[in-house]
Amino acid sequence: MSNTETRPAEVRCGGGTDADFPGEVEILTARDVPLGGPRAMRVRRTLPQRARSLVGAWCFADHYGPEDVAATGGMDVAPHPHTGLQTVSWLFSGEIEHRDSLGSHAYVRPGELNLMTGGHGISHSEVSTPDTTTLHGVQLWVALPDEHRDTARDFQHHVPEPVALGGGEARVFLGSLAGVTSPVRTFTPLLGAELTVSPGARLVLDVDPAFEHGVLVDAGDVLVEGTAVDRAELGYTAPGRSALTLTNRGAGTARLILLGGPPFGEEIIMWWNFIGRTHEDIVRAREDWTTGTRFGEVHGYDGDPLPAPQLPTTPLKPRRSPR
Repeated sequence: MSNTETRPAEVRCGGGTDADFPGEVEILTARDVPLGGPRAMRVRRTLPQRARSLVGAWCFADHYGPEDVAATGGMDVAPHPHTGLQTVSWLFSGEIEHRDSLGSHAYVRPGELNLMTGGHGISHSEVSTPDTTTLHGVQLWVALPDEHRDTARDFQHHVPEPVALGGGEARVFLGSLAGVTSPVRTFTPLLGAELTVSPGARLVLDVDPAFEHGVLVDAGDVLVEGTAVDRAELGYTAPGRSALTLTNRGAGTARLILLGGPPFGEEIIMWWNFIGRTHEDIVRAREDWTTGTRFGEVHGYDGDPLPAPQLPTTPLKPRRSPR
């Protein structure tokens, strides 16, 4: 997915392991962002933000829907570029057609992972299919470490099997949880899973104490380590815990996205759909997209590629998460 903001801020993220209080749960509230057009589909963005810019290598999190496609027009994101990251597409309902400059033509469906590696540069389009009536899911980005940020473009598809948790269920699309390990390749240790929690159930999950975690609530009356996390909020926990307790106090099934990874020890710059290390990296990527080099072509999309927004006049100073 593209960041289709017309005036995206340049954000410096990461660079430290500044969360040292594993007993606390930090609540990250989402902001609404339109995905372009007069009837724009709106997404709820929890990462990045001023309070915290990354959870492990997870650097971008959009949560959208349930969206009535007849009212909004659904998703229609023209070809656009990416560098220095991987995109993770995960749906709860609906279907999205994906095309990229690697030549991939695939569909994003509920419970199926589509992971695209931008690396040195890739472009892609995303369009909800005509049969989609309700669109609902998350779009996530993973920052690539410096030694791999210019890796070759790639595309992976994986359908994780559901795993019973005793009061819930997990679909582990990246990393390891509940005795299951995803075969999908990543460039830093990561955890990504969809969890459902039965009404009144309490799950205690064994987790890696070297990881920080984020719990994004899609539905339900949820407690993370005893702290209430409302729908569309992300509950953050710092490294240092070997178990994570999730409780559903509601009468309906709760649904969560669990993200995790060791703190990302590098500082990155995010602007529009690019991740680099310096302001000059971003300038170069924008020029390459504007001149039609580096990112390849997306075939089969009916329309023009997205134009790059104007760059900010000055780079921002590093932004770090508070202790």
